[in-house]
Amino acid sequence: MKYNFNEIVDRSNNFAAKFDEREKKFGTSDVIPLWIADMDFKVAKPIKDAIMKRAEQEIFGYTSRPNSYYEAFCDWQKTRNNWIVNKDLISFSLGVVPSLSVIIREFSDENDKILIQTPVYPEFYDVIESWDRVVIENQLSESDGIYSIDFQDFEEKLKQHPKLFIFCSPHNPVGRVWNQKELQRITDLCLQYNVMIISDEIHSDLVLWNNKHIPTASISKEASQKTITCTSCTKTFNLAGLQASFVIFPNDEVKEVFDTFWKSLDIHRNNCFSLVAVEAAYRQGQEWLEQLISYIEDNIDFIGTYCRKYIPKIKPSRPESTYLVWLDCRELELENDELSKFMIKQAGLGLNSGNDFCRSLSGFMRLNVACPRTILEKSMIQLEKAVNSLKL
Repeated sequence: MKYNFNEIVDRSNNFAAKFDEREKKFGTSDVIPLWIADMDFKVAKPIKDAIMKRAEQEIFGYTSRPNSYYEAFCDWQKTRNNWIVNKDLISFSLGVVPSLSVIIREFSDENDKILIQTPVYPEFYDVIESWDRVVIENQLSESDGIYSIDFQDFEEKLKQHPKLFIFCSPHNPVGRVWNQKELQRITDLCLQYNVMIISDEIHSDLVLWNNKHIPTASISKEASQKTITCTSCTKTFNLAGLQASFVIFPNDEVKEVFDTFWKSLDIHRNNCFSLVAVEAAYRQGQEWLEQLISYIEDNIDFIGTYCRKYIPKIKPSRPESTYLVWLDCRELELENDELSKFMIKQAGLGLNSGNDFCRSLSGFMRLNVACPRTILEKSMIQLEKAVNSLKL
């Protein structure tokens, strides 16, 4: 069927964090919210149908997961990424960030170093520091808006003996889809220095422009034994509120440590709606996803064309994955606080500040394009007017 991503969905009674938390985050509700990474699109019809059918049963007790739940995930990975996943080495989790937090808690000690590549999803900092671990950064190199790994620095940081390396693949916020050569070098170095890789692959289904995601654990047998993969379909199919993700382990021993922690909290069952939604997404969501990706690509191209023509001092990225555009605003010559205030007060936009993704960074913002085109058009007009008002 044909999906209408141009439809404006009223989220005022949706209990949407993206809208309802504007006052708390930006000091005003009078901004177009283009920050938190969920989408303003209705879910695929098979997902809605599965949830409605489940709701009609009118009993919502403790829910077990059938084998078909994991089989749907394994089939998706085999078909989409040519990755053969051992179903017995998969664990359920509430989400990727909770998984990262538990892994850090269980597989490192206080004051251990944890390596990340910045700029990166801010929660990487949070889950490390909340357990009194030490963040060390391998900053990505940037040239004309294209980011790459500084492998010389990466190896130097590995020589500091981090306990874990948290890897973002594909990368949020710069949108890189790491290629075979890069992944091979990353895994080889981590194997050389005996550092466990925690691969956050939540954006792996949102690959654009015919790019190809390669799961880190699929690079080699050796890499698979040194990698814990955290992923979910909630980002892909706009199901974040249902809280369900997968963790794939290298062996039974590592899996047992993780599972024991969750069982100690009595968290080892699905939300009854996420159970059917996830399976429907993996079994019947491909048609919706293909149309979504095409729409996101067009939105990204719209942002790029508009900025080149009307706001040349702002240079948006062209991500290879995700629906997140990384805005280089350095030519506006505003410090981080000034830039954030400018976006809120002058442009009327609720964006993510770039220095949240790298604390030493200045002059960047992140913009979520997963919304109807008319919203982006309005946002760009407001941004253009605001930039023109600056005395540069």
